[in-house]
Amino acid sequence: MVLSKPRYINIKGQLIDLEVPRVMGILNITPDSFYKGSRYNDEKEIIVAALRMLEEGADFLDIGGYSSRPGADDIPVEEEKRRVLNAVRCVSKEFPQAIISVDTFRAEVAREAVCDCGAHIVNDISGGDADPEMSELISELNVPYIIMHMRGNPRTMQNNPVYEDVVSEILMWFGQKTVSLMAAGVKDIIIDPGFGFGKNISHNFEILRRLGEFSIAGLPIMVGLSRKSMIWKTLDIKPGESLNGTSALNAVALLNGADILRVHDVKDAVETVKLISMVNNRLN
Repeated sequence: MVLSKPRYINIKGQLIDLEVPRVMGILNITPDSFYKGSRYNDEKEIIVAALRMLEEGADFLDIGGYSSRPGADDIPVEEEKRRVLNAVRCVSKEFPQAIISVDTFRAEVAREAVCDCGAHIVNDISGGDADPEMSELISELNVPYIIMHMRGNPRTMQNNPVYEDVVSEILMWFGQKTVSLMAAGVKDIIIDPGFGFGKNISHNFEILRRLGEFSIAGLPIMVGLSRKSMIWKTLDIKPGESLNGTSALNAVALLNGADILRVHDVKDAVETVKLISMVNNRLN
């Protein structure tokens, strides 16, 4: 049975309509993210980038300080806090109407980002698997929680990932996670199939082709295809040349039911959403 997806997510009492898909801009406060155009390492750069994304139409800003590229080094929690918390704080202060997502799998970082710095959403690439305290924290904070599927961790996830049926196995994992989260009192859950996280290129395109099957979960779907290696390796180009490919695959994702696009290039994603929404008759 396919469940009806929620039309809204609740951001501290503000209902955000998902009838028309939303765009999340990426702010990486890291020195080693795979796409150098998304790295911001001082307060001025962060504020300029946030302003540009908001002016281009970003609905959410996703701030993270732990690189999740394949083979990325682990960093201590204090280093992640140093990178992330000041960035969340300064964006929240400079743009008080902005909706900020904190990209972390550590409950300690999530708590401080939400309670002390002004974040509104927690985006967890481990779906709660990396920190057993996360689900209880999300319930306590009563914030939307993005759970992404990842096999292994950033250091190991691309070591020959194997699935019998990649979509069915991810859906089963989401089913188990959402039952557990709902039992813990988590209300607003968004699912992300995790393109490139413990999947090879063939797996990624299979997920994209079958993205509509994820609607069976009855939850909003976020996709992160922006400048991923499935694009630039397939086209034999560099990440910096992969904007056109990103827009093409984002269009496919929207046609197959994506509710949120997580992107490096906000303007292009907003235009893609507008055009596909016209195709789907979701705009006046």
